[in-house]
Amino acid sequence: MTDSDLTELFTATGVPAAFAARAAARLGGDAAARLRDDPWRLLRVPGVRPQQADHFARQVLGDAARPDDPRRGRALVEHLLTEAARQGHTVTPAADVESVLAKLRIPDSRKAIDDALDEAEVLSLTEEPEFDEAAFDDDEADLPEPEETLGLARWALPEEAAAEGFQRLNATASPLMDDVAVKEARAGLPEDRSLALTASLRTGVCLLRGTPDDLAETALLLAGAATANGLRAAVVTATESAAAYLRGEGRKGGDEDFAVVGLHRLLEPVEDAPAAPGAVVFGRGEQRPFELDLVVLPDAAGLDVELAAVLVEACADGTHLVLGGEPGALPPSGPGQVLGDLAASETVPVIDLEPAQAADPLATLTAAVRAGELVPVDAPGKEVVIVPAAGASEAVHRTVQLVTDSIPRALGIPLDDVQVVAPATGGEAGTTALNAALKARVNPGPGAYGGFDPGDRVVVVAPLPQAAVGETGTVTGAADGALQIAFAGGTAAVPAALTGRLRHGWAVTVAQGRGTRRPAVVAVMSDGAGLSRPLVATVFGLARRHLSVVQAAGPALARAVRETGAPARRTRLAKLLTQ
Repeated sequence: MTDSDLTELFTATGVPAAFAARAAARLGGDAAARLRDDPWRLLRVPGVRPQQADHFARQVLGDAARPDDPRRGRALVEHLLTEAARQGHTVTPAADVESVLAKLRIPDSRKAIDDALDEAEVLSLTEEPEFDEAAFDDDEADLPEPEETLGLARWALPEEAAAEGFQRLNATASPLMDDVAVKEARAGLPEDRSLALTASLRTGVCLLRGTPDDLAETALLLAGAATANGLRAAVVTATESAAAYLRGEGRKGGDEDFAVVGLHRLLEPVEDAPAAPGAVVFGRGEQRPFELDLVVLPDAAGLDVELAAVLVEACADGTHLVLGGEPGALPPSGPGQVLGDLAASETVPVIDLEPAQAADPLATLTAAVRAGELVPVDAPGKEVVIVPAAGASEAVHRTVQLVTDSIPRALGIPLDDVQVVAPATGGEAGTTALNAALKARVNPGPGAYGGFDPGDRVVVVAPLPQAAVGETGTVTGAADGALQIAFAGGTAAVPAALTGRLRHGWAVTVAQGRGTRRPAVVAVMSDGAGLSRPLVATVFGLARRHLSVVQAAGPALARAVRETGAPARRTRLAKLLTQ
């Protein structure tokens, strides 16, 4: 089957043409044939709702499309768990799934779940109840029953693999340096840095919590101390852009012999390897682990369970792993809450880093937001500027002014070092609208190469073999059917088939931008939807020198900072780590 087959099928059944590319990416080259065989597979395509899938099934199957069709039940179970995963959950109580299925006219919800389990893409998991000492004081109390939860195999299995990996690293760890060497390395260090160094050298896995600058500085300190004692160490960042900063200015001219590299590159992605839609195959793993004694991730808050599993499986027995994160950071965009679950399990040491320097206006504002307050700060050097906007359209207009004129002219920060960040893609002041306005001003053009022109800034929104999610680059041209993009890690040729994993990148979502801090950040807050204290703190923390807040959200911004934390996530990692 070809793309034209899918287009014809969608045209005949009334599915918007925009869904064709998404369906092909999610279902593969034989998408049309698979959809004719099981039209409810359309629910696997992002953005499709159950009612739309039912309409499509009626168009394909006619009178044979029935509410009790087993294919419909299976698809709805997977759809509900996929929607839960988009909210960060790795598991969902089976009772909750049954309840929703009943509302969707599934006559036998349990059978639909069993049918989905038979396909092996959904797993049934048993959750033991929390231990309650008080229950033993009541002789007549019934013992609580274990709860059945359901999870997509894509997330449930990596969560188990991550737990096993963390346990393995803790169990196989031995001290990397003797007591005398540790004492010498600790000499003159503040207590918190000394504790961090000791934990990194003594335990298989440890957590650090602090500001981005303190985490980065401590990561370099740990790797430098290890290398000075003949150990193999690496500081690992979320993106190559972040690694480039640490290798340069952030490293302050140090010549220590350790790697500073993006996690994606360290894992050695394999080009042209068969992979699930939207995924990348890595060369590093259990069979070919890192040749490293110490691996330090100063910004690991964005790790979901899938990437965490890949990371720990690539760490050999005896490797020490240090994971850092800001307190109260935004949870990862994918399912799970790895750092939070590690801390909650009480199976690894957690060290809180004290600020090494007096707080500047940016740090003061970010710390206040983490504490639930949106406060005015004294910024004599224009480190923080609030730009009021009456609505979304004015917010877009003000953003373009800031990026193209005000910040470069007043602060001497070039446009290439300015990143616009917004909470979401859609909306009148979402990243799509912002990028359209910025492209029209910065680099107008017809989108000659798959919607892009030379000079366009792009961001990776789904992993590429050449670059991680959140990596930004500049289009330099096209050759041999591939888009040429200059990334921080070098120029890459992105085949036409993979350009759907790119978007214009003058403006990015928080999830896309969180791995790379910038000299200047323009935070566009246009309404209250999606705003939360962790999101605002994460956005503000991305700015190194200057933050402009385009404030079109009114009182909703302060209210979100004060009242809205991160929604709770249903995960298993903390329990698995204690088993």
